Amino acid sequence: MCLAIPMRIMEMEGDKAVVEAGGIRKEVRLDLIDSAEMGDYVLIHTGYAIEKLDKTEALETLELIKQVYRAGMTHDPESGSGS
Repeated sequence: MCLAIPMRIMEMEGDKAVVEAGGIRKEVRLDLIDSAEMGDYVLIHTGYAIEKLDKTEALETLELIKQVYRAGMTHDPESGSGS
């Protein structure tokens, strides 16, 4: 399964950037988007920023990802029920 994650640009140098989400930092390429600035939220897929997002949309998506993660942590796949 492929998943694109919203991340915030923390550092930029040319077409490279360091982005962050949930305390995780990653170096990515910015070649596929027209413009980006420090502090922008971008959608990251396989090491590339593929779309710029507004802050509200990015934060809502990150919250949904957190909820899915938490639900997975309380679900026991062996018994089919929550723990």
